[in-house]
Amino acid sequence: MASEELAKKLQSRLAATQEAEPRPEPEQSPVRPKPQEPEAACGDSSSELSAKLTRRLDINEGNAAPRPTRVFNPYTEFKEFSRKQIKDMETMFKRYDTGRDGFIDLMELKLMMEKLGAPQTHLGLKNMIKEVDEDFDGKLSFREFLLIFRRAAAGELQEESGLMALARLSEINVSTEGVMGAKDFFEAKMQAASLGSKFEAEIREEKEERKRQEVEKKQRQAAFKQLQSTFCS
Repeated sequence: MASEELAKKLQSRLAATQEAEPRPEPEQSPVRPKPQEPEAACGDSSSELSAKLTRRLDINEGNAAPRPTRVFNPYTEFKEFSRKQIKDMETMFKRYDTGRDGFIDLMELKLMMEKLGAPQTHLGLKNMIKEVDEDFDGKLSFREFLLIFRRAAAGELQEESGLMALARLSEINVSTEGVMGAKDFFEAKMQAASLGSKFEAEIREEKEERKRQEVEKKQRQAAFKQLQSTFCS
């Protein structure tokens, strides 16, 4: 009995000791500060410039996503040109768009300039595209192709530039039907046409001179025959 009583006392003392010991509190996860949102751009112009520079950098690194093709009406956007002129430009554009993708790339532009008789270096071709490449995709859309003739008509192209050579050597003379406020940027071609007309005029004069000589010869022969018949009668 004494041993059972002793065992009960030891158990009660052990239980009291365990209740008296402090229990460890559960650890709390540290509170993380919320990330601050980037501040808005100071102005529309600076943000637009930043976006363009960022896209250009992405294009150079090959990380830019392609932009959807811009749909436009050439007859309303390029009102300085007649419908016939735009049709002629479209025909020329499609002639050299051998890939039939709606663009003239570097190699197609190379072929175009060779066909026009004004071949360009690789760097020259890249500079030609860069001068009117508004979306930085490295090729010419039909709208950018029309920009070449708009800038040429407005006298905004350098005389020695490849784009000026393209405008001059093409069969599309946007100055003949009148361009609002435009300079005559086909002066060299018109001079060549003038020389051709002069050459043709000289040929016509030679033909007319030969005709006059033939007529005079026939008249002399007829007069001689008439005179001969008079003496013989």
